[in-house]
Amino acid sequence: MKNHLTRKNQVLGLLFIVGVLGSAYEGYQVHTISAANGLLQAGEVLAGDPFPFHQKFADAYQQGKTGNYKHAIQNFGQLLEAPKQQDASVFKPSQALKSQIHFNIGNHLFRSGLQRLVEADGSIQEQAKFDYLQARAAYEQSLKLDPGNQAAKFNLSLLHGVIPKHIKTVPQDPSGMEISNLPQGLP
Repeated sequence: MKNHLTRKNQVLGLLFIVGVLGSAYEGYQVHTISAANGLLQAGEVLAGDPFPFHQKFADAYQQGKTGNYKHAIQNFGQLLEAPKQQDASVFKPSQALKSQIHFNIGNHLFRSGLQRLVEADGSIQEQAKFDYLQARAAYEQSLKLDPGNQAAKFNLSLLHGVIPKHIKTVPQDPSGMEISNLPQGLP
């Protein structure tokens, strides 16, 4: 009987130690995440590399906030690229997070298109047309990943209100293009 109680006490003591260590680790993780969230809410960029995905997301968001849409779109696009490593420590975004990234890309493209000036005849510049079409594709991809994303639905409807119904880009002049090292237009 005494051996039986000693064995139970040893097992319970071991479980207690594992529980305390697990609780301490989780407490450390909560503290680290809270500190990172505090920095992000203050508008600062994370230092170091404890959360590389989140650091890049915050950096892209800050670039878009300052009007540097090209680099923001580029950084958000890099977040969508599949990790090359099969390492378990590499953060893999969920479908909802991918939808949010596409939504952010659409927002920055939409804002970039709105900043473009119109031509002298009142038509939209080619770069603005391209931005609008890319924004539409990004919003549609966001909705494909998360059909319940109300903000993406709203922004897509705004975008449809801004762009003309049959938006087309002007065809490029092929006279200077080369095909198989032979310039076009030669006899």
